[in-house]
Amino acid sequence: MGRTGQHTPALMLQGTGSDVGKSLLVAGLARAFTRRGLAVRPFKPQNMSNNAAVCEGGEIGRAQALQARAARIAPCIDMNPVLLKPQSDIGAQVIVQGRVTGNASARDYHALKPDLLPAVMDSFQRLSGDADLVLIEGAGSPAEVNLRAGDIANMGFAEAANVPVVLVGDIERGGVIASITGTVALLPRAEQQRIKGSIVNKFRGDPSLFNDAAAIIENKTGAPLLGVVPWFDDAGVLPKEDSASFDGARHWHDEAVSSPVRIGALQLPRIANFDDLDPLAAEPGVDLQIVAPGAAIPGDLDLVIIPGSKSTRADLEFLRKQGWDVDLRTHVRRGGRVFGICGGYQMLGRTITDSSGIEGEPGTSDGLALLDIETTMAARKKLVQVAGTYGAETIPVSGYEMHMGVTTGTDTARPFVTLQQGPDGATSADGHVMGCYIHGLFAGDAFRRSFLNKIRDTGAPSIAWEETVDDALDGLADHLEAALSLDTLMELAVAR
Repeated sequence: MGRTGQHTPALMLQGTGSDVGKSLLVAGLARAFTRRGLAVRPFKPQNMSNNAAVCEGGEIGRAQALQARAARIAPCIDMNPVLLKPQSDIGAQVIVQGRVTGNASARDYHALKPDLLPAVMDSFQRLSGDADLVLIEGAGSPAEVNLRAGDIANMGFAEAANVPVVLVGDIERGGVIASITGTVALLPRAEQQRIKGSIVNKFRGDPSLFNDAAAIIENKTGAPLLGVVPWFDDAGVLPKEDSASFDGARHWHDEAVSSPVRIGALQLPRIANFDDLDPLAAEPGVDLQIVAPGAAIPGDLDLVIIPGSKSTRADLEFLRKQGWDVDLRTHVRRGGRVFGICGGYQMLGRTITDSSGIEGEPGTSDGLALLDIETTMAARKKLVQVAGTYGAETIPVSGYEMHMGVTTGTDTARPFVTLQQGPDGATSADGHVMGCYIHGLFAGDAFRRSFLNKIRDTGAPSIAWEETVDDALDGLADHLEAALSLDTLMELAVAR
């Protein structure tokens, strides 16, 4: 029951596939409806992503944290009651209402899904209680009919909660008419009737050229085309849902900066919380490039970042297979710097021990030995928001920790930051190899500027990162208001 005493208006955006833009559409609509004075709550029943956020009570998908920010509210665990964090090609860590419940193979999880529906519905009802509108994001596609039994992510949830559905297709991929009409055709009649309209996303060019196609979609699906959303240029500023959006990413500095700080970030298979890199990508004085598998680490970099990982030992083995361990040692000998975040920090040490098989096969792996530290995996995940200072200048820092390891060793006597809870991280004797457990550090303007200036003072003006993100959310809301009828969407949500 919502604030009116009736069923809370709710609308679910499902996609013809992954990465069609559902997350940003929900974020933009959340900001747009919030600006109209509504209490908006984002919700995603099941998410699969290694990009996560810490909130009160545990962790949720990073996209839902962004959507909460768009709605100008604090994120909470009910916004994403089931989160799957892939640790291998066939298995994932299962997080229910913010807390780890165990690991499951894809087959085991498929059998587990019906047991998770009560928790999903519990979170949805609690979230709806103080909302004027709930905007729900599906996962993947409802056309995966082979996985329909026990579904909690798409039509299974829509049926259980009795919410209307809008289907989103991505024209950037090509074949959007087939993807929308084909998705609907694969659904049983009752689920087809639940789809109240469709949206074509990421359109480039003149939308009027799509008029004939719109008629075909409406005729084939029996539901109206609710709008054609043009490409949104500032989408790159906003955090990505998962690594499907990250693959092949490459960011370039402002050409007006003659001597940028050159940074390379390693693209690990199980990369986690890679939105750590977004503020660096937007910084005018930085040339950030993603080092893709199969490519050598460029020899002209000032800094190499080893980002977070959901499976540290497996990604460390992958790193070696790319020859990146040799490249890193050469980079350090040349005087280059290395910074490891969370799992990347663990890789920099001498050993990583996982006796209980928390992240994979039990055992101990030799690290890169660029820091004199050792890590032991612990069963309990540390999930905490932190604040403290960096450097002799005591620059304020903040972020969050999300890891299952405990790190000790000689180089921790030179911590990277000093938190209110105590020191965190380690630094080599020459100061060129550094690491810590904290995600989100680079979002702090003062820290980012101080850190970069220790590498090279470019003289470039620093962006105000948090303002940049908020401006992008307002721009996205404006963008969607011009392309879609919010009144029509609200009518569909009310008619639930």
